[in-house]
Amino acid sequence: MNDDSSHSPLLVPPSTQDWMQGVLSAKVVLVMYGDYQDPKSADAYKLIKRLKQEHSASLGEDYLCFVFRHFPQTQIHPHAQRAAEVAEAAAAQGQFWSMHDTLFVHQQKLENGYLLEYANDLELDIPQFLKDLSKHVHIDRINEDIEGGIHSGVKTAPALFINNIRYTRRWKITELTTAMIAASY
Repeated sequence: MNDDSSHSPLLVPPSTQDWMQGVLSAKVVLVMYGDYQDPKSADAYKLIKRLKQEHSASLGEDYLCFVFRHFPQTQIHPHAQRAAEVAEAAAAQGQFWSMHDTLFVHQQKLENGYLLEYANDLELDIPQFLKDLSKHVHIDRINEDIEGGIHSGVKTAPALFINNIRYTRRWKITELTTAMIAASY
């Protein structure tokens, strides 16, 4: 991983348009490009979730802001694009993070029947949800994420940026914590 793109900065800075947990003024802003059907993306998300839980008490709630951006790798994951659209359709009804978690937890089951079940479980307005999906209402937002990622040197998911700098070390809790603390100074 020593090509130049591994050190490329994040060229689309996090904004209020992004899906985020935390505030943009946090000391550490983690931006993750992820694919709902990708096992590595799911592992990375679990790791970040754990990190947030473990550190929010000691470092304070506003220490870390987590931003998720879509990067479905359709050439290897046939359900990734649809899953991203499902997350956005749920978001239109105020349920992005619930659907986001559900999709990562059940990433082996992303066929249409399951997706409808998840929407039902979250008590979404199903006719509206189906209409959004059939008309591909949210495709532009997903494509913007993808283009922004490619622009910033992202080739595969998961990709992580800490305070706009690409993180290229191992996806282990100790390494990630060290990188975050270093970035916050």
